[in-house]
Amino acid sequence: MAEEHLNEIDGDEDRKFVSALARGLDILRAFRPHETTLTNLEIATRTGLPKPTISRLTYTLCKLEYLVYSERTGTYRLGSGVLALGFGVLSGIEVSDRATDELIELCSGPNPHLTASFGERFRMSVIYTAVRRSQQAVSLSNNIGARLPLFHSAIGRVVLATMPEDERQVMLNTAINERPDDEGRIRDGLKQALEDYERYGFCTSFGGWLPEVNGVAAPVFSLNGDRTFGVNLGGPSFLVSPSELIDVYGPRILAATERLSYGAAQPQR
Repeated sequence: MAEEHLNEIDGDEDRKFVSALARGLDILRAFRPHETTLTNLEIATRTGLPKPTISRLTYTLCKLEYLVYSERTGTYRLGSGVLALGFGVLSGIEVSDRATDELIELCSGPNPHLTASFGERFRMSVIYTAVRRSQQAVSLSNNIGARLPLFHSAIGRVVLATMPEDERQVMLNTAINERPDDEGRIRDGLKQALEDYERYGFCTSFGGWLPEVNGVAAPVFSLNGDRTFGVNLGGPSFLVSPSELIDVYGPRILAATERLSYGAAQPQR
């Protein structure tokens, strides 16, 4: 058991060993491949740690967004923040596996220069957990683990547009505090996100993230409604026009995300 192991190595033998850190990592390791959620009791059983210790550690890991807690089910799952530590998080995000076929289908449309991606928010970014691109030489080169800014990318904007207002305000305040000189651009990005989502049901970024990149993104809601993911579709601006993304690919990305969100509780626009 983890507790017994820690007792053996923590103490006079190794004063540099930080047992709290080790226990937190033991909790993350408690998740097994193809396993989506665990309760506090299941984590305690697997790690051998006392329940009060588990509660404190899971609370901390949730605050850092390495775990995501569902009020409805009383369970935890690995968050996208773990991706920063290693790609093993992908086995804990079942929806990104389901998204693969939809991403492939989106890339098979009339424009051969598009890249489709699936991502989840981690702090002030969205991290890609699945990426599919066309076979053409000219397409976006973002890979799994790429981070896109919340307020300037299409996928970041759609996550902002669909989160609760109080949470969105926290994100806005945090972004402005981190980059006060960029406040105007941050507020403009949020305004664009809300207007796009109200008008189209998806969000756009035409040069908002990078001048040479155009993209659209639509939300994917988790089945229990406690988390919003995003599907992004974009390409080089000289090969992918805003009108094509809105008129041709807008309906396609909405249909794809609706299938991925099937049965989920979706917020009203």
